[in-house]
This record gives sequence, structure tokens and C-alpha cells, in this order.
Amino acid sequence: MESSTQSYEISLSTSRKVKGFLNALLMIVIAVVSFQYLDVSIAEIIVAIPQLVNFFIANFLPPNFSQLPTYVGPVVDTLLFAVVGTYISAVLSFVFGVLMSEQMNPNPVLRGCVRFFISFLRNIPVLVWTSLLIFVFGIGNMVGLLALTVATIGFLARSYAESINEIAGSKLEALHASGASYLQILVHGLIPEFVPAWLNWTLFSFEINIRASAILGMVGAGGLGILIQSNLNLRNFHEATTLMMILVSLVLLIEFAITYLRRKVNQ
Repeated sequence: MESSTQSYEISLSTSRKVKGFLNALLMIVIAVVSFQYLDVSIAEIIVAIPQLVNFFIANFLPPNFSQLPTYVGPVVDTLLFAVVGTYISAVLSFVFGVLMSEQMNPNPVLRGCVRFFISFLRNIPVLVWTSLLIFVFGIGNMVGLLALTVATIGFLARSYAESINEIAGSKLEALHASGASYLQILVHGLIPEFVPAWLNWTLFSFEINIRASAILGMVGAGGLGILIQSNLNLRNFHEATTLMMILVSLVLLIEFAITYLRRKVNQ
């Protein structure tokens, strides 16, 4: 009996190794075919790396800090894009999340319509939203804020809905059974339980939006991004280096602060 069990375990282990090898081989084949289809050479990329490094050293270093005081405004703009965009998105996404939740919205037609609307928002890239909104509002802060808000709602609403389903399915049955009204269940049951998940998803989204704010600026939405793009276009590489250093420092600082806050929330 023991010998039979050992043989089975050896056979199972061998089968897993073979499957793992075949999966790895399949991934390699897919990668090779993809590179060939795109006509991209890994060798050329490797050869170009020293040229890229030399170009950066020769043109971008050292950074120019002479204009540093003038960058305070764009830094604040970039930060506030993320703050305001995330805040508005977090409020609206909670409403959409409730409407998307099977536990909180029993109407399948309304639920399906909201899900379709959120999927529509989520599947259009934020840069596309920016390009479209520029035709309406022109270049400026309004475009960056609206594009960031729309894109963030698409992400947050789905995340909130999944968290709400988990909470509603396991912790709100007692309120349903006691005859509590929908508003009572929402205010006294769902919201207190949902706050930790809300904070986690919202902080994570804010971290992403800091980076997105700079990217949006590069297509005309203001903030640090538009300064970086302008200096690159004018070949003011030393100033661009300074701006990129500021952006990286800002992102790292926000990531550190958010990681700390999320740990506190999850304790």
C-alpha cells in the first residue's frame, strides 16, 4: 500500500514537472513568434543600450536647478489633479459600486446598464479621454482633471462593487432578516464595514493617479507633464532632467506615505 502511494506521488510529481516544462516552452514560443511578428530584435535592443546611456549622460546631465522655484506651481497642479480626481471618483464610484452589486441592487436591468457604462469608461484609455476632452475644453487643468476622474471611476467602481458583494453577502443578512430598510442597511450595515476596503482601493488609486497626472500633462493637460514635454521639444534636456527628478521624488514620496497609511488601515 505504501509502495503504491509512493508510486502515485512520484507519478503526480513527474506529471506536474512535465506540465510546467510544456507551459514554459509554450511561453517561449509565443514570445519568439511575437518578436518576429513585430520585427523586433533583442540583439538590437541590447546593442542600443550603451548608446542610450551615453546619449542621456551627454545631454541630460547635470540637471539645471536654476529654475527650481518656478516649478512649485506645476508640482502642486500635478498633486492636486490626483487628489481632486481621486476624491470625486471615490464618491461617485461608491454610488456606481452599490448599483453594480448583486446584493445591494436586485434590479438586473439597472445593474446591467450600470455595469455596461462602467465597462465603457474603463476600457477607453485615459489618454484617449484626454484627447477627446481637449476638443471641448482646450488645453488646461480642466481636461486633466476630467480625464483622470472618468478613467478612475471606471477602475474604482468595479473594485468597490466586488468588495461590496463580499460584505453584503456575508455580513448584512441579519439586517435583511430583521426587516431593516434599504437606507438603514446601507448606512448602518454596509458603509461601516466597507470603509477599510474603500480606503485601500482609494489610496491605491491615488498612487496610480499621481503618475497618470504627469502623463496627462504631456498631452496638454497641465502640471509637470506639460513642462517636461515642452522642455524636451525645445531640447532643454537639463531642465527636463530636473523636472523628471522632481516627478520621481514626488511619486516615491507618495508611494511611501500611502504604503504606510494602508498598513495602518489593515492593522
